[in-house]
Formats: sequence, C-alpha cells, structure tokens
Amino acid sequence: MKKIGFIGAYDKTDLIIYIAKILVENDIKVLVVDGTTLQKTRYTVPCITPSRYYITTYEGVDIAIGFDSFEEIINYNGKELDYDMVLLDIDNQEHFNSFAMETSDKNYFVTAFDNYSLKKGLEIIGKSEEKLLMTKILFSRNMEKEEDEYLNFISFYYGVNWSKEKIYFPFEVGDNSIIIENQRSARISYKELSMQYKEGILEIMSQIAPEIRTGDVKKMLKNI
Repeated sequence: MKKIGFIGAYDKTDLIIYIAKILVENDIKVLVVDGTTLQKTRYTVPCITPSRYYITTYEGVDIAIGFDSFEEIINYNGKELDYDMVLLDIDNQEHFNSFAMETSDKNYFVTAFDNYSLKKGLEIIGKSEEKLLMTKILFSRNMEKEEDEYLNFISFYYGVNWSKEKIYFPFEVGDNSIIIENQRSARISYKELSMQYKEGILEIMSQIAPEIRTGDVKKMLKNI
C-alpha cells in the first residue's frame, strides 16, 4: 500500500479528494484519511449516518473521518487495510506522529504564504535532526521567487529537507467558486477549473501514480 502525505495548515481537503477521484477512475483503490483538527470532510462529503468516527464512500473514494491512527481504522474495519494507496490530510503534529508520516512513500507540504499557513504548517513537522524529504505545493497569487525564498529561510531549523520539485497552484482565479459549487452539488467536476489548477493536479498525479498515462488524466480533467 502506497502512503502519500499532504501536510500543512492550509486547506487542502478538496485537492486531495480531486486527486483521489482520478486514481479510482483508473482502478486504483484509494483511502483518504482526514487527519485534520476540524475534520472538514464531515461537512463537505455527504454521509447518511455520521458518527464520531466512520468511513464513507464518495465518488468511489473511501474517506476515513475521526480516526487517530491506522490501528483504529483497522479495528473499525475488522481487517487489514485493502487499498492500493492511502492519501492523508494532516494539519496537526499529533496525527503527524500517530500516522507515522516519516514512513510515507511521498510527503507534500501544502501552504499559502500568509504567516499562519507557513508557521503553523512548519510546527506540524517539528524540529528534529532527522530531516524529512518533502515536496512543496504552493498556493500563491503571484508565484514570486521571494515567497519561496522566505519559506526556505523560516524552515531552516525545522525537520524538513525540500525536494527540488515545486508545484504551484493559483491562489484564486475562480477555482474556489467552482469547488464550492461542487460541494453544494455533492459532485466532483474538473471542467471549469483553471488550467493552472489542472496542471498542478497533473504534476501530482505524475509523481504519485506514474503508471497512469498523462493523456488519460488530461481526458478526465476535460470530460468529468
């Protein structure tokens, strides 16, 4: 089972679910774990009988909500996890540790450039001599070099080693309105998302599931 972490204080829940949808459409069995403090998926993902913790299926994607570890999910299921890939949405140090994010196949650090997103996001990782290799996913209005340099500066003493790869998403070119409309309609649709947003999804897909052809992903982004 491949384990992919999306770590940071910035809201990344919808992005993770949009990625998971592409994976399941390509016959990859996926579990999304909402390990965030506010558990946004409780309110944005339809569920008939929500409880303190549960697993629901949305657009073919299994989503685990309210669990503090893989052991709790396994106990809930009554069996070992049977997934090809698990995507973890983490915004606190407790779940960073309890889900052992240092053992992930790949970890992304997702942030905008406001001080809360940057500093709170780095707190999640903590300070340690054993530095974790992470890839930046950056939400920015202007994609300025100085923003990235500032992140490098303030992260110097934290337990992170940045990958040379960087993935940029537009801060706001109408994508947020499309995402909200999708939530209200209880659906996932990529058609109206900006080209920059789609390109970001394509880049992530090429990294976590290189076996899926880029042309197939492009068709999905165009037609779904």
